[in-house]
Amino acid sequence: MALPKLKQSATEARLDALTMPEGGLLQSARAAAVARVQTMGLPHRRDEYWKYTTPTSLVEAEAPKAEVFVSGEAPLFDHFDSVKIVFVDGVFDAEASDDLALDGVTIERLVDVAQKDIHWSKDLYGVLEARGQTPVERPLAALNTAYAADGVVIHVTGKPSKPINLVYRHESETSDAYLHHVIRVDSDAEATILENGPAASRFNNVTEVEIADKGTLHHVRAQGRDHERRASTHMFARLGTESVYKTFTLTVNGVLTRNEHVVELTGDDAAAHVAGACVGDGDFLHDDTVFITHDAVNCESRQVFKKVLRNGATGVFQGKILVKEGAQKTDGYQISQSLLLDDDSQFLAKPELEIYADDVACSHGSTSGAIDEEGLFYLRSRGVPAAEATDLLTLAFLAEAIEEIENEEIGETLVDRLQSWLSRRR
Repeated sequence: MALPKLKQSATEARLDALTMPEGGLLQSARAAAVARVQTMGLPHRRDEYWKYTTPTSLVEAEAPKAEVFVSGEAPLFDHFDSVKIVFVDGVFDAEASDDLALDGVTIERLVDVAQKDIHWSKDLYGVLEARGQTPVERPLAALNTAYAADGVVIHVTGKPSKPINLVYRHESETSDAYLHHVIRVDSDAEATILENGPAASRFNNVTEVEIADKGTLHHVRAQGRDHERRASTHMFARLGTESVYKTFTLTVNGVLTRNEHVVELTGDDAAAHVAGACVGDGDFLHDDTVFITHDAVNCESRQVFKKVLRNGATGVFQGKILVKEGAQKTDGYQISQSLLLDDDSQFLAKPELEIYADDVACSHGSTSGAIDEEGLFYLRSRGVPAAEATDLLTLAFLAEAIEEIENEEIGETLVDRLQSWLSRRR
């Protein structure tokens, strides 16, 4: 079927403005991704999964200008002993990055891998993204597969002694960054990946994760703080038997952020936890879109999302649990909640369950409400100022999502940063 003229014109304009990176190893995957984009067309507000979020600024040929915000704070995870990998406006910064050598893991740059004749990542690059296009099309992810020039390729073979910390710095007001990461976790291996920073004026990021039997990956991401930035991110994960995948994202500021998670549980007894929290103020739209497929026996999935919105901010949650035939003993849980601190903000939710097995325990819920007046009165009656009491109740509201983080120290770091953000916004 031919694309509508409006989508076709926008898609052609965007592709004409991009140049495909060189590198024979990934060339066939890139060409296939371009073909997918041409067939699907770039997203439009009329598309079912974009009806709450206007994608115009994510697809136009030139990135909208975004002022660089200087916070004066140290990068979020700087105090952790980690392997730091720095990208500035989507370009690897070797001087600011650490040595990539670490026991139990091999870390390479995508640009270097693409020049090789043989590499394991060829069997994974673009593969999970392509699988994730059904039943919902994700053209921005295919666009990334085709045109991302760099990223990291991580092969976890053991249990590295410290996390890998991806730091994204924004220095140009017109930067348009594409990064693509590929992660493979071997059987019985375990690693933690951290991500933080505003990245660019406009950021398109894709991560493909394959976890073998009994492998474990922890992922914690913090997005912010430049207010005018825009971001579209996709995380695709495929889980083997008894594997564990836990990911958490904290977002503050940003005029438009769309985070998509596509997870396949293909091995028995696997567990996937996808969680997020955001605090938005004013001209702020934050969209979490999640699709989890249960295709094995006795698997567990959790989706926990909390949004705090004020001064006209908008939050969106679209989450689906698909239980395929034969995926008995599935335990699927989904909750999305918003705290609206004024009458001008809004929360738009679309929770879904699609179940083809008869021995499952699946639930979903979505709520939206104002601050707890009784709790606020209790704190005020004990001498806590109104603004500080509101902040305390806000942090309590976000706690369920933050508790999904396995590492308590990382969780406490995020809470401390949230407290600082809230206190400045009083």
